[in-house]
Amino acid sequence: MAQLMFSMRFIVQWIASERARRSIVPETFWYFSLVGGAMLLAYAIYRLDPVFIMGQAMGLIIYSRNIYFIRSSHKEEAAASGEPAAHSAQ
Repeated sequence: MAQLMFSMRFIVQWIASERARRSIVPETFWYFSLVGGAMLLAYAIYRLDPVFIMGQAMGLIIYSRNIYFIRSSHKEEAAASGEPAAHSAQ
């Protein structure tokens, strides 16, 4: 399941790029990356594999940071337009 979640990000990115006829990274790419990476990190911890753990942990930092930037951007856009942010934290 973890590998499937992680792999879905590439399928989502490919479909979005095909639709746009240019290379893009949709917001859902980062969510699939975060969930899949977290699941793979849990497996790496279970396996007690330090290399696997470090690789997945570093990825989670990057995915989380990109999601933070996306959410901040949504909030700034909403504030500029006077509307509530659609993707604000619950």
